[in-house]
Amino acid sequence: MTAALMLQGCGSDVGKSVLTAGLCRLFANRGLTVRPFKPQNMSNNAAVTADGGEIGRAQALQALACRVAPTVDMNPVLIKPQSDRSAQIVVRGRVQGTRDAAAYQGRKGELLEVVLASFRALKADCDLVLVEGAGSPAEINLRAGDIANMGFALAAEVPVVLVGDIDRGHVIAAVVGAKAVLEPSDAAAIKGFIINKFRGDPQLFDEGRRSIVERTGWPDLGLVPWLAAAARLPAEDAVVLEQAAGTSAGRVKIAVPMLSRIANFDDFDPLRAERELALTFVPPGQPLPGDANLVILPGTKATLADLAFLRAQGWDIDLAAHVRRGGRVLGVCGGYQMLGRHISDPQGIEGPPGEASGLGLLDVESVLTRAKTLRRVSGTDGDGARLHGYEIHVGETTGPGLQRPFLRLDGEGPHGAVSTDGRIQGGYVHGLFDAASFRTAFLRSLGAESDGGNHGDRIDRALDDIAEELARHLAVAGLARIAGLGEMES
Repeated sequence: MTAALMLQGCGSDVGKSVLTAGLCRLFANRGLTVRPFKPQNMSNNAAVTADGGEIGRAQALQALACRVAPTVDMNPVLIKPQSDRSAQIVVRGRVQGTRDAAAYQGRKGELLEVVLASFRALKADCDLVLVEGAGSPAEINLRAGDIANMGFALAAEVPVVLVGDIDRGHVIAAVVGAKAVLEPSDAAAIKGFIINKFRGDPQLFDEGRRSIVERTGWPDLGLVPWLAAAARLPAEDAVVLEQAAGTSAGRVKIAVPMLSRIANFDDFDPLRAERELALTFVPPGQPLPGDANLVILPGTKATLADLAFLRAQGWDIDLAAHVRRGGRVLGVCGGYQMLGRHISDPQGIEGPPGEASGLGLLDVESVLTRAKTLRRVSGTDGDGARLHGYEIHVGETTGPGLQRPFLRLDGEGPHGAVSTDGRIQGGYVHGLFDAASFRTAFLRSLGAESDGGNHGDRIDRALDDIAEELARHLAVAGLARIAGLGEMES
């Protein structure tokens, strides 16, 4: 019988995704076949699966930790916010439409059987399924029809471990408070707790841990220190960008405006590791830096809305000045569409139907369509440097600018567009900088030398480092018993 264990949290961003990834690698390194699972995820950072679907990037990372290819069953329900009140709903990798929050809340229970079917499919193919919850089970106002936390755990009969984030403070109240507000049947599903993100001398929190045990009756399964290696993993949520002030003080400066619906911003993680680069995510309310060598317009879940947002920040004015000074611009996916002369969404794919003039830096125009492109690609840049990545977008782009392509994709040919002076480039391919060959050539065109490092290897080493830390600080044997694996060495 396949074992299973679910990590739920005392809130969002308590480290569930990283802990799940680390445990996936820990148990995989011990010879088990492991699969990750998240019933319902909310993120605009998505990954393309081999079968042409999309799932949250956190589950794609967890699949990598398990050393398997990601599948749509690993994240059967993905919610991609398009505004403060509406989101695109993706079910088993395919878009099912857009719903406002109230409508989805009232109908999400209908998706429970879809979620359970995906879970059963994964269980049939492995020794252990590690499940990640969403938000917190203590959000009891969302309990009716729940498919993300206790609603799933009880239906699938999966034991739960609760994760608390001590870096936020009041972690004792968070864990004990969860026990206080949960229904008895939900509280009974929790078989222990983990305290995450601890800094300093762990003995100073011994009394706190004992207090949690006394007040909840749940076993203490470990105190996880602040995991420095987690910074080398792709981030799932834009909250990470809001907390980050920038990166290294390299001599070549790259600025990325933080659009309100920024998507797949882990595209730029490989640039963070380059010593000669200074990569800065520019928050709303601040101008684009006047000394930037390159401005990158990132992907977005709502192109027209974020084009208006960009203009509201005055970034269009900053960008025009940047170009006049001879600066470079790269547009990725939605950012590529913004660089064109016109964008239209006649069917209201990403919000209310509408259209707007683009930034006019590329001689192209885009029309958003219902058909969504989801595929992995490979190819070369204009000088033959190899690249690989993926496309995940709605819309078709046409215009004379396509006669000067940015890339050439294997089996397809020209892709994207470049301005006549070569300083403005854009295309739909995400993940361009993962490939060392493309990254090296691109940085050289900016006057910087790449270290040539393999981004995938960096992530893989980070996962091993996290697994080793968890093995030192968690009761692995206790987690294995709770999951139903039987006896295992700590």
